[in-house]
Amino acid sequence: MDLSELDGFLAGLASSPVEIPADEWLAEVWNNETPDFVSDEQRNLVETAILDHYADIQAALDASPLAYAPILWQDASGNTVAEDWAAGFMQAVSLASDAWKAALADDDASLLLIPIASLAQTAVAPEERGASLPDEALDTLLEDAEQILPVCVAGLRRFWRDRSTGAGMTRH
Repeated sequence: MDLSELDGFLAGLASSPVEIPADEWLAEVWNNETPDFVSDEQRNLVETAILDHYADIQAALDASPLAYAPILWQDASGNTVAEDWAAGFMQAVSLASDAWKAALADDDASLLLIPIASLAQTAVAPEERGASLPDEALDTLLEDAEQILPVCVAGLRRFWRDRSTGAGMTRH
C-alpha cells in the first residue's frame, strides 16, 4: 500500500462496525506477503508507526471539532488524487463486508459511503467498474475530497457508535 491507500485503509478500520485484529489487517497492508525487514527492530518500528497512525486517526475522528485530514496525493498539475485513499478505505470495508450491510441499508449511512465507493471505483479499470457517479459529480467530489472524506468517515464512525449504544436506533 502506498501512504494514501494506507491512510484510507486505516480510516476504514477506524470507522468499521467491528474491530478487526491487528494481525489480520496488517497482513492486508503487506498484501498477504511477508515483508522483508532487515531486522526485528525494523519490523517493530514500522508496525509501531502504522499502529500509532491508526490511533491518531481514531483520536482525530473523535475530536471536536473534527481533526482528521486524509492523506491525499496531488498530481503534477496540482489536482487532488483521492482514488488510492478510497480504494484503501473500501479494502478495509471488505474485511467485514457482512457487518457493513447495515450501513448500506440505512439511508443516511449509505449516503456517507457513496462518495468513498465512487472514488474507489475510479481506481478500477473502466470495464470492471460498477455503477458510479456521473463524471461531473466525480470531478466535484475530487475537488472537494479533502473536506468531504473526513466528514464521511466521522459520520460512519458515529453511525456505528450510535447503533452500539442504542442511540439513533428509532429508524428501521
